[in-house]
Amino acid sequence: MVKRTADYPYAFHVALDGNGVNGLEGLAGVCLFLYDPVDGSHAYKIVYFDGIAGGHAVSVDPSGQVGFLGNTGQHLLFYDATTLDELDRISTLRFEPTPTSLQGSTHLVWLDPEVFVTAIGRNLYRFHLYDLDKPELLGPHGVKLPHAMKRSASGRYLCYGSMDSPEYGADGEARHVGVFDLHTGTASVIDLPATCWHVVCGHDDDRFYAVSFRVEPQDHVDWQDWGMAFRKEYVFELDAREGSVLRHWSGGREIPAHINSDMTLSDTELIFCNGGSQTIVCIDLETFASFRIIDEKPDLAAQLQRPGEVATQVYDVLARGNLFTEHRHLLAALRVSRFSLLDSVYAAQLSADQSLLFTANRGLNHITVYDYPAGTIRHRVDMPRLQDYQSFIPEAGDSRLGFHHSALLG
Repeated sequence: MVKRTADYPYAFHVALDGNGVNGLEGLAGVCLFLYDPVDGSHAYKIVYFDGIAGGHAVSVDPSGQVGFLGNTGQHLLFYDATTLDELDRISTLRFEPTPTSLQGSTHLVWLDPEVFVTAIGRNLYRFHLYDLDKPELLGPHGVKLPHAMKRSASGRYLCYGSMDSPEYGADGEARHVGVFDLHTGTASVIDLPATCWHVVCGHDDDRFYAVSFRVEPQDHVDWQDWGMAFRKEYVFELDAREGSVLRHWSGGREIPAHINSDMTLSDTELIFCNGGSQTIVCIDLETFASFRIIDEKPDLAAQLQRPGEVATQVYDVLARGNLFTEHRHLLAALRVSRFSLLDSVYAAQLSADQSLLFTANRGLNHITVYDYPAGTIRHRVDMPRLQDYQSFIPEAGDSRLGFHHSALLG
């Protein structure tokens, strides 16, 4: 008997941006991965949407019916969370211009099943899902290039990271996060020693967490085609209400915790995956010092089995800057990746009962379900080729679907 979508306890939604090293310029799609831990069965559906680019993050409304595909293509796009059929889309350029093509409404926060807040240009807007052309302007977000956005446990504060922005040239490094008070309608900025793209909010109070995303500009000014920085990384525990840092973790550059993506929390650990370093790092919340690593670094055999993917990765890295004057970026990237020529885990979500950790590995193009907290593999699925969904991709070319941020239902 064929299972229906509703028969699977877990639905793992993952944004797709196609192959290539720079997902901010790629395709835009969604993978819906269904899983039943009782009998080990799974199913999946994959859809790419025409006319939209830079698929980056997914979010599903509180009712579980409508999904949002955040992107860097200046669109809002909504899809049926069960079928992946497109429901609606609208250009954000009709409301406000963007200072750089890197900026889009990549993330949003649902206030209820029909109302959400997202960033457009220099401001935050509140939208009604069924009246998208009449948003309410909330006010300036206050950061250089707003990125991941979450709502604090009390519901009062929106907490968001910021990317480094090419708009500001040599001064484009962000080194801050933003907090917007929904009660007063005002934003505040918390200055930090390092840029943080991604955040996650605590379960019980208005604290939130941000992980540093450290990159270097090409030619010391170009934040559009940055290179991965081989520098120490930070994790900050912050108080949204007070606008202050409570604690922070700092890891030496040798710790493989570079170029993070999804963040999630258990009762005991802060968990974040790292596409640059091929790891999932789990930091102990009690001490905010000790940590452990789940390693997904591909061995040499795994890389040799993927010549198209490796070739695209190397070519795209070399195309980002002048090899002769900016070779330092290439050398840093090799250290960050531990001399692997593939990227890695960009999606990581913990089940509500904290028994399963769902991940999606971009470079190896597979989805893995780990037993948590053991960190042992429970289920792993090699996913299909991009060529099965995009006919213009050469048969011998890069077959990565382009896993990025994710959301888990169930």
